[in-house]
Amino acid sequence: MNTFYTLIICCFSLASFAQKRGVVTVVKDPLIDSLIKRRIELSKKTTTVTIRKDGPIVSQMGYRVQIFYGSDRREVFNEQQRFKSSYPKINTYITYKEPNYYLRAGDFRTRLEAQRMMNELRPVFATLFVIREKINAPSLEQSNDK
Repeated sequence: MNTFYTLIICCFSLASFAQKRGVVTVVKDPLIDSLIKRRIELSKKTTTVTIRKDGPIVSQMGYRVQIFYGSDRREVFNEQQRFKSSYPKINTYITYKEPNYYLRAGDFRTRLEAQRMMNELRPVFATLFVIREKINAPSLEQSNDK
């Protein structure tokens, strides 16, 4: 009887190894390829221009230094005033993402510029981060040296 069970188990195990490999056919909507292509084109386009009365504002990807974040709105505005008293020429931006307010400063084209500002601010502000986001590109100063 034991040999009979052993023979049956061997037959079933041999049958399990006799499976053939299949072919996978991918069926997809052709719009998927066009959406992927469109996404790649949009990610390459990083500069937008907005025309205002003051002049054009060019937006592109760049860096800002996050100076402060917290849930108290008054505290964020107080930190903004403290920063503006020391650095009046640098733009500051307050954004709200529930439940916190974020205070970010500067429009830096490179991470190195933002890092320099962060090192300068380190003694005054405790928590500093360099954040990559869309910035209002600063105008390039041209010299008259020829």
